[in-house]
Amino acid sequence: MKIALVGMGRMGKMIASCAEERGIEVAGTFLGDNIGDLEKLGKVDALIDFSSPAALHAVAAYIRRTGAALVCGTTGYSAEEAAEIRSLAECAPVILSANYSVGVAVLKHLSAEAAKLLGDDFDIEIVETHHRMKADAPSGTAKLLLRAIDPEGRRRTVYGREGMMKREGNEIGVHAVRGGTVAGVHTVSFFGPDEELSLTHRAESRRIFALGAIKAGERLKDRAPGWYTMDDLLFS
Repeated sequence: MKIALVGMGRMGKMIASCAEERGIEVAGTFLGDNIGDLEKLGKVDALIDFSSPAALHAVAAYIRRTGAALVCGTTGYSAEEAAEIRSLAECAPVILSANYSVGVAVLKHLSAEAAKLLGDDFDIEIVETHHRMKADAPSGTAKLLLRAIDPEGRRRTVYGREGMMKREGNEIGVHAVRGGTVAGVHTVSFFGPDEELSLTHRAESRRIFALGAIKAGERLKDRAPGWYTMDDLLFS
């Protein structure tokens, strides 16, 4: 397998390290100062992008030119930019995910099933914990879980709680905790009459996200053009 990387921050460097360990060829690495060189790169099996929205134009041009699989973990896209990413699925296999952990993909799947089975008799709360330097809250993974649990947006989302606030049955609470060096913990809890079910995923290091992105590229590279999710790659 041959890949190329866009973005060489902590995640990009970790993906490069994991690729080397697995004997995967990295045909090129592209940052802000050399992103223009992407137009000279031949087709790879997968382009893995953990950069910033500023690289979108170059990434989109490369995917349209080569039809290479795109594994995108970049966040912060505007609605227009997200639509541009989705349009690439017309000419290449594409996945855009806030979290490439295999365990998180299973947590999402189980949480959605639990919400269906337990129904409206159970209150739902999502709690996510990350290191003190994480800038955004709630996390992209928490939002991913929220969409999986309530895809039609039937329940009202409450971010944190303060003051005298009686809980309503048609809401989902989402809470962010920040501190220390925590790589990431996500818990989805279902509170029913006299019983509670909680599903938790703990990330011990960011390495799991790098390995998951590589695995996504391995499973995506031979697929037909289209829009894919981690569920598609793991459960179908």
